Amino acid sequence: MAVIYDGTPEKRVYKNIFGETMEAIAAADDQVVYLDADLMNSIGTLGFWKRNPRQAINCGIAEANMMGIAAGLSAGGKKPYAHTFGIFASRRCFDQVFISAAYAGNSVRIFGSDPGVTAGFNGGTHMPFEDMALMRAVPGSTVIEVSDAAMLADIMWQVKDREGLTYVRVTRKNYPALYSGNHEFTIGRGQVVREGKDAAVIACGLMVGEAMAAAETLKGEGIDLRVVDMFTVKPIDRELAVRTASETGVVLTAENHNIIGGLGDSVADVLLSEGVRTKFRKLGVQDQFGSVGPQPYLQEFYGLTAAKIAEAIKSML
Repeated sequence: MAVIYDGTPEKRVYKNIFGETMEAIAAADDQVVYLDADLMNSIGTLGFWKRNPRQAINCGIAEANMMGIAAGLSAGGKKPYAHTFGIFASRRCFDQVFISAAYAGNSVRIFGSDPGVTAGFNGGTHMPFEDMALMRAVPGSTVIEVSDAAMLADIMWQVKDREGLTYVRVTRKNYPALYSGNHEFTIGRGQVVREGKDAAVIACGLMVGEAMAAAETLKGEGIDLRVVDMFTVKPIDRELAVRTASETGVVLTAENHNIIGGLGDSVADVLLSEGVRTKFRKLGVQDQFGSVGPQPYLQEFYGLTAAKIAEAIKSML
C-alpha cells in the first residue's frame, strides 16, 4: 500500500487541485459541465470558466436553482458537476437534490466544500455538521469524504461516469498527505492506512490524519492502533468494518460531522446488524451547532483532535 503519511500538511491547497482536475476532466469529455454558485475564485475554477464558458456555468448565489440546472443537464445527456459550500450544497437545496436529481433518476455529482470545522471564520451558518446525514438519507446516493489530495483528484475522475447522486465532501485548504500520487481507490472500499491489533479508529476526511497522529502517540505507550480510512460513508465497506471490529475488539469512529447520521452511525448499523461483539464509541461533533474561529481552536472546542482520539482509545481499553 502506498501510504506516505508523515504528519506534514500538503504544500498545495485542495482548491487548486480541484480547479486543475476539473478543467482536465472537461477537456477529456465534452459532455462534462461544471456548475458553481459564485465561488469559482474560492475553489480554483475561475480560470477554467473564463477559458471554457461552454463547459462551466456560474449560477450565482442560487444553489437550489443550480441543482435544478444540474438535473436538467443530466436529463439532456450531460455529466454535471456542481460545487458550493457544503452547507449550501446540502441543507439549503435538499429538496431540489432529492426530487430533481435523485428521485428523477438523474446523475449529478455534488462537491460540498469547507466541511465541518474547516469552514473556520465563516462561522456556524457556513459550517456543515449534518450534510452527510442528509445525503445518506437519499435513496441510492453515494457519499464520500476526501482524505487527501491524491484521493481528491482520483475521485473526481472516478465519479465522471457514475450513475445517480454522488456527494463529495472536500476542504479547500489541505490535510496531511496520506497516499502517493499513483494510489488507486475504489468507491465503496475503505483503506487500512495503518495496521494494528489492540484497537481501531475508523475515520474519514480531516480525522484520518488526526487518527494517524494519535496512533503515533499511543505507540509510545505500548498500544498498537489500527487506522481505517472509510472515505466512502455510503455505500460503506461492510466487510472491512466487520473485520476491523472482529480482529481488534475496540472500535472508535472519528468524523468532522455530527455523531448523529454520519460515519459513526453508518459503522454502528453494520456492526449491530452483523452481530459483531465489540467495544464501540463515536467521536465527533456532539449534537452541536457550528461556531466561529480558527480551525485549530474549533478542533479543540469540538474535541476533534489526535489527543482526544488517544484519550478515548485508552479509556475504552
